[in-house]
Amino acid sequence: SRFDITLRNAGLFRYHLDDLETRILPGPCGYIAQLNILRGIERRKPQEILSVRQNFDTRQFNFNKINPKELLFELQKETESSCDDRCHQNASKRKCKVIINVSPLEFGHCLLVPEPERCHPQILTPLAVQLGIEAVLLSADSGFRVGFNSLGGFASVNHLHLHGYYLNHQLRIETSPAEPILPEKHLYCLLDFPGGFLFYTQGSNLDLVVNAVCSLTDIMVDRNIAHNLFITRGCPPRRERDPSSSRNGVRVIVWPRVSSFGAKEESAFNVALCELAGHLPFKNKEDYETATEDGVQDIIRKYLLPQEEFSELQKHVMKCL
Repeated sequence: SRFDITLRNAGLFRYHLDDLETRILPGPCGYIAQLNILRGIERRKPQEILSVRQNFDTRQFNFNKINPKELLFELQKETESSCDDRCHQNASKRKCKVIINVSPLEFGHCLLVPEPERCHPQILTPLAVQLGIEAVLLSADSGFRVGFNSLGGFASVNHLHLHGYYLNHQLRIETSPAEPILPEKHLYCLLDFPGGFLFYTQGSNLDLVVNAVCSLTDIMVDRNIAHNLFITRGCPPRRERDPSSSRNGVRVIVWPRVSSFGAKEESAFNVALCELAGHLPFKNKEDYETATEDGVQDIIRKYLLPQEEFSELQKHVMKCL
């Protein structure tokens, strides 16, 4: 698509991303392991994060301070508030900068930064969620994914942004089974490991899904619960997994998780949006070569909310939504 062509004309990387060494870990989850040593060495130093609700700090690095060459293009969404406005073509414009990630995880790795001049902290807004879903829909490549790390969920910069990148492998979460929680809100519970909240849309009910996602993440922010979000093409939610189903909609998966505060260790296997989705970037060769499905799941479990806390959160979400 035009979106893909524009995005792929990127250039200002801190290192060259050739074909990454990749292997599929044996086991039913089909984890995609990749070796990307330079990301642990060359990326910007992550900020120290102390709270899910940490205020934006103009003294810290933010995306208004980037090299202008890192800006790829802008997405501009026109919103019409009334028929009168439409008649007068008086539509407000909401912009999102698409910035190259200078230390990429995968091909086409970019950052979607909604309204950067408004200096939003790293807390999801309806515009950010909508832009994330629409970016996936704008791409003609089913391998284009978008994700979000909250503060305490291994976000590196406290300035509202989402990640977008291409991964030429199907992920299990695109067809994983789910059971309804609030089907009228298009909210389901993901049954496969790691369990989380699942929303599904084919585009026509986008406002409803966006508002429901933000209601969920607002609840977690109010409770100081860190979370990760992943947006991908996927099949409609069913109680039984069907790998042959068409991925003709968009799945939005939200994982509440144990908070990880302080500066993250760059050479470590940090569990964030990619790892929870089944894409495992490793920054050292030994971990990459020795990783097993069971070992990966043992690490991921340490970052997930205990089942009792997740169940209590789910009941609260049902009551609020």
